[in-house]
Amino acid sequence: MATFSEIINSSRPVLVDFFATWCGPCKMMAPILEEVKDTVGETAAIIKVDVDKNPSAAAAYQVQSVPTLILFKEGKVLWRQAGVVPARQLEQLIRQYV
Repeated sequence: MATFSEIINSSRPVLVDFFATWCGPCKMMAPILEEVKDTVGETAAIIKVDVDKNPSAAAAYQVQSVPTLILFKEGKVLWRQAGVVPARQLEQLIRQYV
């Protein structure tokens, strides 16, 4: 399995959902991310990172609240936002960077 840094250094956009199992809004993001994944297909990767199991990844990107979504491409942060984000907004965002 690829490491976090290998995944975010991909040439295709990678949307990372920093979440926690105890977080209510994080649970709301799950079906939204499924919908986005179905729409964008293989043009982008969508991964979930549990901040309680991966505190170093969360700390590296100053994730202070969950959910926090960060879009990476070739290791660079292109966009980030905390809170629940609508599927259509995420789809448009990903398409800009494909």
